[in-house]
Amino acid sequence: MDVPVGLVGLVLLPLIALRLWRGVRDGRLPLYRTYVSRDEGRGRFALLLGLHALSFVLVACITADLLFNLGLREAL
Repeated sequence: MDVPVGLVGLVLLPLIALRLWRGVRDGRLPLYRTYVSRDEGRGRFALLLGLHALSFVLVACITADLLFNLGLREAL
């Protein structure tokens, strides 16, 4: 069961990265059905960008653990 879930995580990584790249390039990130732009609120935009980056790192770690059996689950 670990490999299929790891593959789903592997598919999600480019999507999260694309959202991050577009956010940095265009200066706006989606939040539900609206967009948060860099011009409207720098703090809110930075927080949302940080949360997207954190989700990318977490999904990458979980995916690597599931696909390559790194044992991170047992370490925690």
